[in-house]
Amino acid sequence: MDDLSHYSVIEHARGGSTLEIRALRPEDRVGLLAAVDQTSAQSLYRRFFGARRRFTDKEIRFFLDVDFASHVALVATAEHEGEHAIVGGARYILTRPSQAEVAFTVIDAFQGQGIGGILMRHLIRIARLRGLTELAADVLSDNLRMLKLFEQCGLPLSKKREADAIHVLLRLTS
Repeated sequence: MDDLSHYSVIEHARGGSTLEIRALRPEDRVGLLAAVDQTSAQSLYRRFFGARRRFTDKEIRFFLDVDFASHVALVATAEHEGEHAIVGGARYILTRPSQAEVAFTVIDAFQGQGIGGILMRHLIRIARLRGLTELAADVLSDNLRMLKLFEQCGLPLSKKREADAIHVLLRLTS
C-alpha cells in the first residue's frame, strides 16, 4: 500500500449505513465544506477548540493539501439526504518522525454510529504501515465521546490533563 492517495475500503456503520473510507481528494473541497455546514457549532467547537463556522481559503487549502506522508486525511462517505456525501473525516499530521497528531469529525446526523472508531482503525493501520510508534491528540475534557473512542481503540494509552483539555498519547507498538 505505497500510494495511499487511492486508499478505499467499504465498511458498515452501526446504524447500517454503508460507508466508503477513502483518501481525501483535492476535488473534495465542496463536499468537505458541505460536511462542515452539516456539523453543529458544538461539534465544531470540540474539534477546533473554538467557535468555528467558516474557514479561510488558506485553512481550506491546508485541509485539502495532503501528501499521504506527513499529512494523511481520510473521509467517510455515505448516502445522506439523497446523495453520496462526506459524513466524517480523520487525519494525522506528523509532529515528529515517529509521532503524529490525530483529529476526527463526524457530522451530527451520523454521530454515535461508530464512524469515528472505523476511521481510527484505518488511521492506525496507515500509521503502522508508515512506521509511526505514537499517535497524539488534545481533547476537550467534556468531549466524552472522543475520549471513549481513544480508550476503546485497543492501544495502550496515557492521558495528561492540561487546562481544559486532555492530552492523549496512544502507543502503536506493543
